[in-house]
Amino acid sequence: MAYVCQLGNHQSVHLDNQGTQTVIIMATQSLGQQQQSSSSFGTGTWTILPQLYQTPNGVILKITSTQGVYYILIQGNSIGIMNSSPVLSDFNPLPIEQVSHSPSFTMPPMSPMQPMKMGDMQMSMKPMEMRMGNMEMRIDSTTQEKKRFCSQCGAKVEIGDRFCSSCGHKLA
Repeated sequence: MAYVCQLGNHQSVHLDNQGTQTVIIMATQSLGQQQQSSSSFGTGTWTILPQLYQTPNGVILKITSTQGVYYILIQGNSIGIMNSSPVLSDFNPLPIEQVSHSPSFTMPPMSPMQPMKMGDMQMSMKPMEMRMGNMEMRIDSTTQEKKRFCSQCGAKVEIGDRFCSSCGHKLA
């Protein structure tokens, strides 16, 4: 079964015991952004509910399992097993709740870009167009023409030219 603990600041810790593995997912959600990092540790099957404690530097997770007791430090997106047992009475316990599954974030697709207007300037996409005053630029696969340049001097040449009008180089 999976568990979650809300840390505040749009952050949450998701815990799951999958066989002998403890899976920890640190998730952050804010407007337009979703981030998560995960780690998995071979802790054995849990024998009691995991416990989380708030510290000044992050969160300590206590896992009691068939293989012993593990302390895991979570700081930002960094997750790692601690080498020594902390004094948990110094820290505040955090509530965890049971959930049906671990998180899977999917962002909704972006809506098409709307035309932009600033004063007398207007821009739009598909086809890409820009208008400002009496000037207009349009890039479209149907109207886009290929420009050719001389490979010798770089001067612009026309499609039917056999020689460069600037340097006389024979064009391919």
